[in-house]
Parts: sequence; structure tokens; C-alpha cells
Amino acid sequence: MKKLKPYIQIVVALVLFFSLFAFSDGRNQRRNLKDVEVTFAGDQNLFITEEAVNKLLVQSHENVTNVTKEGLDLNKLERILSNNQMVKKADVYVSVSGELKAIVQQRKPLARVVGKSSFYIDDEGELMPLSQYHSARVPLVEGKITADNQKSVFKIVREIAQDDFLKENIVGVKIAPKGYFLRMRSDDFEVMLGDETNLKYKIKKLKAFYQKALKDKSLDQYSWVNLKYGNQVVCTKK
Repeated sequence: MKKLKPYIQIVVALVLFFSLFAFSDGRNQRRNLKDVEVTFAGDQNLFITEEAVNKLLVQSHENVTNVTKEGLDLNKLERILSNNQMVKKADVYVSVSGELKAIVQQRKPLARVVGKSSFYIDDEGELMPLSQYHSARVPLVEGKITADNQKSVFKIVREIAQDDFLKENIVGVKIAPKGYFLRMRSDDFEVMLGDETNLKYKIKKLKAFYQKALKDKSLDQYSWVNLKYGNQVVCTKK
């Protein structure tokens, strides 16, 4: 019996420990939340406000202090936030101190389509509604977006967003029956791109033309720059 006594004491101690832990955890789960804290990851230009996120998190409760930890479904809250048209991803958790915290990653618009209806194209090629809180400074796309051309337009505006020269000089894309046109920021000519095939090579030709014309101080002499044809740049003077 004496040999078993140390083992019995260990078992009793473990039972007491887990009982106290379960009791403490149960009390902790029944405690009300203290506050809500929202953090926006990345770009701080807000297409959805902290107040709007708070309302989605607390939902029908008038005050966060009315909500207990055990009454929360964190996965459901993440789905609710992620289903918002301005949100790309959301992580929701409860801190040790009892605060409901949300880290929100917004969708990123690359271009704004203008016309009868106006909306953005985001960095995944999906259509994104405009926000009442912030207007993104992105190139404008003129023309109708369809299921047939959406991927092509996305490919072009993504290239603009990823290239420093294009970001500085291109302010718009025009959808036309003959293909796509690029609008320059400060130069009085349009660039005929054609379709989106060989896009990087066409952009390389545009850069070479631009640098040469800039050096020759002849940029203001052109009305059209055509990149459609092979390794040529066909220019039309005013």
C-alpha cells in the first residue's frame, strides 16, 4: 500500500488540476466580451469602415458586453465578414483578456469600369462594387465588360498595376471592336494595343518608342501609336 501511495497522490492531484481547469475554463467561456477591436491589414484606404465591421461582428446585439464567449461562433463570423463585397479575407478570434478581435484584408481594385454601371476589377480579376467611403485612384476602363473580355481586360490592368512605367503613364483602357487602346496621362496620343496576346512584348515596344521620342522631344507630334504589328511600332503624326 505504501508503494501505491505516491501514485494515488499523483492521480488525485491530476484529477483536481483538470477539474479546476475545466471549472475555470467554463467560467471564462460564460464571461461577456469586453470590447471589439478591428484591424485592417495592408492598405489603409478603407472601402468598408470599422463601424460597419463592428455591426457585422456583433450582429443583432446592441452592445458587445451582452455577448458571452460561449455564445460566439467564430467560423460563422469569419464567413459573414468574408461574404462582404469589400472584404477579401477575415480572421476573427477572442483574446485572453476577453476582446473580440478581427483582422480584415480588403479587396484591392486595379481598375474602375465606367459607363451605364460603374464598378471595379480587383486583383483577382473579379468584379467589385464601388464603395461609399473611398474611391480608388486606378485606371479607368471605358466600354462594356462581358464574359468574353473580362479575363483579357484583367490581364491588361494587372500588367499596368505591376509595371512602374505603365502606372505612371497610363490612365485608362478603352474597349473597342478593333481591340484595346491605352490612354496616356500627359501625352496627346492613344496607344493601339490590339488584343492582349504578346502583351509584355507590346509593352516593351511602347517603352522603347517612348524613350526615343522623349529623347527626340517628339512625343507631341503623334496622334496614334500602333503596337499591333509584330516587331514594329507604327506611328501616325498629327
